[in-house]
Amino acid sequence: MTVETKQVYTEHDVRSYSQSLGEPTWFAEYRVQMLQEAQTLPLPTPDKTKIDKWNFTDFPVYTKRAEMYSSFEELPEEVKSITSESQASLYVQRNNTPAYLKVAEALTSQGVIVTDIFTALREHGDLVKKHFMTTGVKATEHKLTALHAAYLNGGAFIYVPKNVEIAEPIQVIYLHDDAEASLFNHTLVVAEANSSVVYVENYLSTVDHAQGQANIVSEVIAEDNSSVTFGSVDVLAEGFTTYVNRRGVANRDARIEWALGLMNDSNTISENVTHLVGDGSYADTKSVVVGRGKQKQNFTTKVIHWGKNSEGYILKHGVMKDEASSIFNGIGKIEHGATKANAEQESRVLMLSEKARGDANPILLIDEDDVTAGHAASVGRVDPLQLYYLMSRGISKQDAERLVIHGFLAPVVNKLPIEGVKKQLTEVIERKVR
Repeated sequence: MTVETKQVYTEHDVRSYSQSLGEPTWFAEYRVQMLQEAQTLPLPTPDKTKIDKWNFTDFPVYTKRAEMYSSFEELPEEVKSITSESQASLYVQRNNTPAYLKVAEALTSQGVIVTDIFTALREHGDLVKKHFMTTGVKATEHKLTALHAAYLNGGAFIYVPKNVEIAEPIQVIYLHDDAEASLFNHTLVVAEANSSVVYVENYLSTVDHAQGQANIVSEVIAEDNSSVTFGSVDVLAEGFTTYVNRRGVANRDARIEWALGLMNDSNTISENVTHLVGDGSYADTKSVVVGRGKQKQNFTTKVIHWGKNSEGYILKHGVMKDEASSIFNGIGKIEHGATKANAEQESRVLMLSEKARGDANPILLIDEDDVTAGHAASVGRVDPLQLYYLMSRGISKQDAERLVIHGFLAPVVNKLPIEGVKKQLTEVIERKVR
């Protein structure tokens, strides 16, 4: 069933914004088309989570411009704490403004592109057009993807040419420091054949309460024999209605590894889908979640096997406290013809209070005989034997519980490739479970 929705912003608003950015005509028309599609497209239907009453369309302003930073020294301390001046390639977006960019000369000389999505549309339009919304996420998939394409107001473009291996991580920080700002960010990472890149993005709110929307899409394209490591720590303020969609396509012998710290304080729908298209392709998705207050969240992680000898792994650990509730869906799908594929997944949820709720749903969908597949799931309280052991060594119950939680989440935290980001995630976990 489709539901007609009155949009806050009009075709005129969208066209004017596109024109102000100097976008190519094809993208301006694309925005308008998607705005029209969003009028009647349905909302997504995440399993076991009712979102029909959630606000996905009403927000106070289309964009929130902010001052740029002329040097690293001008960056806020909250930003400096998760990066460093020695970071070779760093892009900072402040609300909806490209605010700071530093790219290592060694990368630009090899044809690597690290820039904001609007500069990419103006200067590398053919590349963006070739890859935009091609990882299985379509703008007409449902209302939220259409709104994302229509209202897009930020994001980054990372392009790695053939045979280029980048040793240093590329970091993008999306700083949200204005309560009225909404984030319709699109990140596009393209790794051509025989290349490699480590990309890390941070969503960082420095306000206590948000009034806008967060509608975020990230796409990763790994061509033949390439490798992409995608790390992220999301820390968005309470008050957002948050939709996050991260998709990847791995071609022959390509690898995509995800390490995701999902720490938003807002109601959230999150999807992470990897298509293993090529023979010998590989995906490893690790994610951690901490829910608190009265948060409602739904996390779906899916790996779809199309290629022969493809391998897909899912590891999800979540901690729920107070009255928070979360659904964890893990889906391994092996298509017909994907012989010798291997789909494995594990979901674990800890509940720290009587009213907290976590639901782990492992799903295997197999249309081929000659494959390997397995899953494990558990939902429960902190192990009293672990607490007893730690307390018998003179550790208080509260500190013992915190130690157990940090150990429980460590498999993902330790995978993040930038020390400042790893420290940030550890501190956020500490703050949220305290």
